[in-house]
Amino acid sequence: MATILAEPSAPTPAHVDPDGAERGRGLSSPAWAPAPAVAAALTLALHLALPDRQPPSSGRMFVGLMAAMLAGSLAMAALRRTSGKLGAWARYRSPLAAGIILTLAAWDLLTLKLAWLPMPYFPDPERVLGAMWEDRDALGLSAFHSLRLLACGYAAGAAAGLACGIVIGWSRSARYWGMPLLKLVGPIPATAYVPLAMVMFPDAFASGVALIAVAVWFPVTMLTCSGVADVPAAYLDVARTLGAGRAHLIFRVALPSALPSVFLGLFMGMGAAFLTLIVAETLGVSSGLGWYLKWKQGYLEYPHVYAALVIMSLFFSGLMTLLFKARDRAMGWQKGAIRW
Repeated sequence: MATILAEPSAPTPAHVDPDGAERGRGLSSPAWAPAPAVAAALTLALHLALPDRQPPSSGRMFVGLMAAMLAGSLAMAALRRTSGKLGAWARYRSPLAAGIILTLAAWDLLTLKLAWLPMPYFPDPERVLGAMWEDRDALGLSAFHSLRLLACGYAAGAAAGLACGIVIGWSRSARYWGMPLLKLVGPIPATAYVPLAMVMFPDAFASGVALIAVAVWFPVTMLTCSGVADVPAAYLDVARTLGAGRAHLIFRVALPSALPSVFLGLFMGMGAAFLTLIVAETLGVSSGLGWYLKWKQGYLEYPHVYAALVIMSLFFSGLMTLLFKARDRAMGWQKGAIRW
């Protein structure tokens, strides 16, 4: 009896471009082409036609923003017809752009036009944009101080976490003594160490760096330790057979194999660092986004509070994007598995 051998199918690549994936074809269909422009035109028309139910602001920044979005939407619609990266980007991002514009429209309707969300706790987009422009110098300086504090704390915590994770994951003796300490100290929120940090570090900046470092240290240590300890024994045996020493085994075999777990710890550490940053900036500092937020909230200047929140979201999203870029560069075989 003849045996029929089927030709093996090609393996599914780890990175699939969403513009060409089956699940993304609906969002890239031509029906979405006019959606951003229609949403921007509708938002602009409603803003100009409907009467204001709240005291209007003197500025016209929201109208300018919607006009700029309308122009950008028309340019995006033109790009959809082209090939290459720009055309693929426009086809994939058009539904998202329409959703962002409609969200701004709903915000404007619920606050300024319908007054369903009361002042001063829910300002309209015009007031928030005006606050961002009015306090642009203070917001820029606060963002710089927050970035400096976050970078110092995150770098210190990530370095300590990587060192502890490698040692505990590689050495059985270190794991025996280190894991109980991690289980005892690690789950405590970093913000609970505020009184201790204020005593140990009289300087507000140093205490903030220490708190952020502690918040980053635990997830990086745990996941690095897990990744190093779970390296397949076959990898190590092959490297030993080829004459690799301990340093080569750790830094050229175990650590590259543990990179997925390491970057997961770095991502979790970034989230913990940003949460701790807001608390750390209340420890006597006179600058930073957390300090600015608390200051404006005390005076009930909620347009400035929302302006700081917008800056924070852009700030954190930008840092996460940089971290994803570093992950994609270090782990090319998993590029695009998780998109940001």
